[in-house]
Amino acid sequence: MGRIPAVYRQLIVALLAGGLTTLTASPFELWWLGPVAAGLMYAGTHQLTAAQAALKGWLYGVALFGSGASWVYVSIHDYGYTGVPLALFLTALFVCVLALFYAATLWLYRRFTGPRLELVSFAGIWVLGEVLRTYLFTGFPWLLLGSGYVDSPLAAWAPIGGVYLLSLLVALSGALGAALLLRRQWWTLVPLAAIWLTPLALPAQWTTPAETPTRVALLQGNLPQLEKWTPEGQRNAANIYSDLTREVGDDVDLIVWPETALPMMETQARPVLERVQSNLPADTALMTGIVQRDIEERLFNGVVGIGDVEGSYQKEHLVPFGEYLPLESLLRGAIDFFNLPMSSFTKGDSDQAPMQAAGVSIGNAICYEIIYPQLVASRAKNSDVLMTLSNDTWFGASIGPHQHLQMARLRALENGRYVLRATSNGITAIIDAQGRIVERAPQFETTSLTGEFYATQGLTPFTRMGSWPVWFLAALMTLVGVSRTHRR
Repeated sequence: MGRIPAVYRQLIVALLAGGLTTLTASPFELWWLGPVAAGLMYAGTHQLTAAQAALKGWLYGVALFGSGASWVYVSIHDYGYTGVPLALFLTALFVCVLALFYAATLWLYRRFTGPRLELVSFAGIWVLGEVLRTYLFTGFPWLLLGSGYVDSPLAAWAPIGGVYLLSLLVALSGALGAALLLRRQWWTLVPLAAIWLTPLALPAQWTTPAETPTRVALLQGNLPQLEKWTPEGQRNAANIYSDLTREVGDDVDLIVWPETALPMMETQARPVLERVQSNLPADTALMTGIVQRDIEERLFNGVVGIGDVEGSYQKEHLVPFGEYLPLESLLRGAIDFFNLPMSSFTKGDSDQAPMQAAGVSIGNAICYEIIYPQLVASRAKNSDVLMTLSNDTWFGASIGPHQHLQMARLRALENGRYVLRATSNGITAIIDAQGRIVERAPQFETTSLTGEFYATQGLTPFTRMGSWPVWFLAALMTLVGVSRTHRR
């Protein structure tokens, strides 16, 4: 690469860094590549113009989402009734638009920060860019830089500051490492050692588990997505989940069916649920994802229960284009992808009380909601255990379900709560309060997963304070560079 102009080398490096970041997440889990990718993005960026830095950031985003979010094509083409050319176009559009967040991040970094302490500003503005991506236009906090660190030496930081603190530390490690290797700035060894060795002194557990466990069975029906909402698919769903429930042992306290396990309205599903309940022990609770319709004819993606269950839940954070259609009056009917079944949901209230089942308080996060750290932390504050019902059939056999599971594991670690994850075709799992998988069902099989979980009491620092302290720290780190630039 010696004859390649420096600017082009930087752009090639950006593509490499984006691909390396994907490898930090599941199923690859090469977390040690995160600082390498961040270091590649930091090194040399201050020698570019603001426009060139923006292009470098955009190419990083294209490589990251083009490799790490390639499952979007599966959702659009395989299950969205969309032909190959249009599916490719929509996927490319999705990737290119998301990559603009990194273009903006590096443009701002190069435009407003000076050469002194720029590595501090780099880490700060990187996290602020992730925060913007989490919330702008409903948000997409998938593949945040810190998402792949639940099994790394940095994992103990998660209960303190969550995924954004992990992102900050990885980005800062990359910048410090680049300064050490490229400029021989030996002082960087001190903060690097602090970042990576401090976790050894942090508490291993912030919450207190109950003395006795609760027995749970998570059911996985493995119904084909394209047939699910047909009359035959509805009959099959009722039969499969009824049969799986009958096979569960009488010692189970809680039975969980996944998101929209019965592809029908709650009013249609009630007779099925009542028949199932008649065969259950009196003290057994059953919870299931279901479609609800209120008196105003509004649809909700919800969770209800029978037996020893109190309350219900309605999904608050909906998936755009999947569960509701932005600009519906313009887009509805334009292409088949905009006419998916059950794509007109209404979001639930933000202050819903946790459900009570089998003697424990359960905080819900349906499918996509589990990737939002703040939302899950708000659920964890008032609950003993977290539960996420999902329909990962939309991902097919891609890497999407593995990434989704990893983010659920990080939510468990952040909040010191078990996470019960019931999915339509995998990956169904019981995750402990340290983010470790206790039990896991095989993917793409009709099966049930039986195990134990412990209700936990107490709050981690992250559950108590959320992401605000890290966001504030990232802003201060960014301003270090901005203020120096202005003094010059």
